[in-house]
This record gives sequence, C-alpha cells and structure tokens, in this order.
Amino acid sequence: MSLFIKKPLEQLLAQAQDSEKSLKRSLSAYNLVALGIGAIIGAGLFSITGVAAATNAGAAITISFVVAACGCAFAGLCYAEFASMIPVAGSAYTYSYATLGEFIAWIIGWDLVLEYALGAATVAISWSRYLGKFLEHYDVHIPPYLAMSPYETATLADGTVVSGGINLPAIIIVVIVSAVLIKGIQESAFVNAIIVTLKVTVVLIFIVLGWRYINPENYVPYVPANNGTFGEFGFSGIIRAAGIVFFAYIGFDAVSTAAQESKNPKRDMPIGILGSLVICTILYVLFAHVMTGIANYKEFAGQDGIAPVAVAISHTPYKFLQQAIILAILAGYTSVILVMLMGQSRVFFSMSRDGLLPGFFSAVHSKFKTPYKSNLLFMVFVGLFCGFVPARVVGEMVSIGTLLAFVLVCVGVWVMRVKMPEAPRGFKTPLVPLVPILGIVICLGMMAFLPADTWLRLIVWMSMGLVIYFVYSKKNSFLRKQ
Repeated sequence: MSLFIKKPLEQLLAQAQDSEKSLKRSLSAYNLVALGIGAIIGAGLFSITGVAAATNAGAAITISFVVAACGCAFAGLCYAEFASMIPVAGSAYTYSYATLGEFIAWIIGWDLVLEYALGAATVAISWSRYLGKFLEHYDVHIPPYLAMSPYETATLADGTVVSGGINLPAIIIVVIVSAVLIKGIQESAFVNAIIVTLKVTVVLIFIVLGWRYINPENYVPYVPANNGTFGEFGFSGIIRAAGIVFFAYIGFDAVSTAAQESKNPKRDMPIGILGSLVICTILYVLFAHVMTGIANYKEFAGQDGIAPVAVAISHTPYKFLQQAIILAILAGYTSVILVMLMGQSRVFFSMSRDGLLPGFFSAVHSKFKTPYKSNLLFMVFVGLFCGFVPARVVGEMVSIGTLLAFVLVCVGVWVMRVKMPEAPRGFKTPLVPLVPILGIVICLGMMAFLPADTWLRLIVWMSMGLVIYFVYSKKNSFLRKQ
C-alpha cells in the first residue's frame, strides 16, 4: 500500500463528531483570537525590534514588520481555509493526511514537536530569566543553582563564576500551565484572555505614553543607505530584518489546533487565525514606530534582551515602564507556553486517533474532556528540557520546524483545490495558486538563510521520526488496517 495513502475527508469529519472520544466544543471567535494573540506576542517584540533596527533596517523596521506579516498572511490564509474545511484537531498534520498522504502527514506531525514542545521549553527557560530580573528589582534573588541548567554558568557581582543545577522556575511554570490545560479548554481560554489583556495593555501604554516623546529627526533618513554589505540597511536590510522579525509572529498557526474545540469552526477559525495576525501586526508596527522615534536606531546597537526598550524608555520620564515591560514579557511568555502545550497535545491526540501513535495520547478525561494523559507526558518532557538543557540548543530548532509546517500547508491547499474543488469550504483562500506559491517561496527563502547546524539538527530529528514511522506507525495505522 502506498506511503501516500490519504485519509478521506468524510472520515475526518465523522471522527470529529464522535462525541464520546471528542474534545469539548466551547471556544468562541473571541477566544480563538485571544489564543492567537497569546501565542504570537512574546518577548520577541521587545527584544528583536531594537536589534533588527540597529543592524539591518533603521527606522524602516516598521516596513520589515509589514513584509513579515505578509509572509505570515499567505500561510495564514491557507491555514484558515483548511481549518474551516477540516475542523479537526491536529492542524497541519490533519490537513496533510487528507491532501498529501500518510507519510507526509507523519513528517509534519513529528516536525510540529519542534515548534510546539521545544518552543514551549525555550520560552519557559526565558520566562525563568525574566522572572529573576523582575524579582531583583524588589531585592529578591533566586540562587543561580536553581535558575540555570547544569551546562550554564553565571558571573556574580563579586566576579565569582557559578554553575547551574536545575532551572526550577521554568519547570514550575510548565507544571502550572499543564495543570490549567488538564482542567479544561474553557478554563485555559479564560486564563489566556486575562494574560493577553495584561500584555496588550502594557504595549498600548508604551505606545500612548511614548508617542508624545517622538523626535521626527530620528526618522531621517527613514531608510538608511546600504553600507555596502547585503542585509545591512537599504532595501536588502529591510528584507533581512523582515526575516528576523518574522519569528515574532510564530504561533498564530496554533489556533488551528483548537478547531475541534471551536463552537462554530467554519466561521470562527478564519476569524481567529487572521484576526490575531491583523491585531498583532498593527501593535507591532505602532510599537516599532514609537520605539525608533523616541530613540535613534543607532542607540540600540550592541543591546540584547529588553535593553533596546530600556534605551527608548530612558528618553521619557516614565521609568516605571521598565518593570511594566518585564511584567508584560512574563505574561506574554506564560500565554505562549499555554498555547504551545495545548497545540502539541492536540497534534498528538489526532495522530494517536489515527493509530500512528499509542492510544495513550488520545485518552480523553471523562469529566474535563481534555487529552490529560498527553498533557501530563508533555509536562514531563518539556519540563526536563527546560530544566536541564540550555536555551540555545532547543531554540534554534523551533524556527525551521515552523517554516516547514507553513510550506506543507500551502502545498496542501493548492493540492486540495485541484483534487477536490467542489468540497465545502467555510473560507476560501483568494488567488489560488498565487497565494500558496508566494507562501511556499517566502517560507523556503527564510529557511534557506538559517544556519547550517539548524538544518543538521532538523535532519537528525526527522531521521528519528522516520525510524518510528516504519517500525511502529506504518504497521498500526488504522487507515491501512481498514
């Protein structure tokens, strides 16, 4: 039997209606938009903006955000069509199973672990670091041994170099978020809505208070002349910066993993995916405009973390914004962890229901109607990663896994339009095949510019997945047995 056997659309939809084994439908369009914003706005807005402006685009970093948003929009339009057409948990994995076949579906499902599980681990590590910064302001210090992995070191104020032992705060936040997810999707959406409100409020406060301190001279020239090196200012600098800030948008696709928990997926999923993208793009552009208007982009050179934002705040009398920004980052990271862990458990839930993974992953709690066993397993898996592995090792794998998922979803929409043009769609991607092609080209282009060692890790990870597929999944596939 072919490796590319496809799962019939009718079977997918029937599976979604199986009430005994199904997830609870309780999410509105507002909940889905909030989930999208929760996944998108993390610390990237505060840390990447200044760095990309200083080294690549200058004040034209606002244009870079728009370009990156366009790249996401092409993939987002394709996700929106699939989510309205196949309202089943699993996101890109499920879509690929119906369009490109089981083998490709397995590849994308295994690949999504890089985006969701390892993404959550990376964010939890950074959450721990920013919690330490926030508490230091109040003279509360977490011992370095309890705030770093065993492979990391820190230099104390007296010059002493100490080694880490376990990143305990990172583990704690993963456990808390997992507990919320097990309790129920409605409770998770409520907590996420509170967190999203907090971090968006801080971003809006920065924009409103900082606007009156904008110095128009900082926008001259708006597009600095290229210095002779590709990617350093000029047009090429804007595009290079777009590739950098693109990763501040990662996460919107996680909305599609909640399709089986949406009240009206055909209408609400496109609103959730595209609505969160539009709102975040507006906030990103306004934030970048104010930031580069308050301080000249050259002042951000050599800064990292939240230092670029601190430089901008120093040009205003609102010093309290420094702590508010760190609080927004903590809130942002918490919601990102929540949505990433939710997305991961839903992808493996779908793969398990197809027989490609053990039934453990699709066990639904009788009361909460959540895949609680899967949540518990990933709580342990992600907790071990963020507690004992340095951020740089897991962080580099997230971006390439996400872009690969985007490429396959764009290909899938194109294939479905050719193979099943009459299938009912609650939302249609415009200008097919142009939009999918643009999405494929842009995402492949960004993948091409990633470091070679990132590609090597992707190959190793995918090789592990292929072994599992041919040893276990292919033999246990329910579709093949049928």
